[in-house]
Amino acid sequence: MEHLDDAHARPAGASDALVSAVGTLSEALERIERARGALYEFHQLTGGADALLDDVVDGLRAEGHGDLADRISEELIGLNAIAGRWTFQIVEEFDDGYYATWRELERTVRDATMGGRRHVLEAEMKARRRTAGRAGHEATPG
Repeated sequence: MEHLDDAHARPAGASDALVSAVGTLSEALERIERARGALYEFHQLTGGADALLDDVVDGLRAEGHGDLADRISEELIGLNAIAGRWTFQIVEEFDDGYYATWRELERTVRDATMGGRRHVLEAEMKARRRTAGRAGHEATPG
């Protein structure tokens, strides 16, 4: 099987099982990346909804519903998303703890087992699945 390039070539002595395990760890990290994106989406959606409440309060007050405007103003605007935290604090804790640990350990495993190479498993899959010589199936861009 032709390999794609040196940046994605299997290191000498790396077994199929090792390449698979490291590839699975990379796939798991990709899922954490998606979860992080969802967390940032949660952060932005929650903050945007809170910002809209200013208009709600103004509208209710203008229509004679000061009591409801007061409740929203006092009880909902600025309310912590979870105990003691706005969403920016949740994001920061996630990034600095859980996410940073994932990134560091995935890189450590890749450095120790694949010589730092990324996507070795996928590169081998591409080499197996492409049709050599066919347009659109080139091994590398250039």
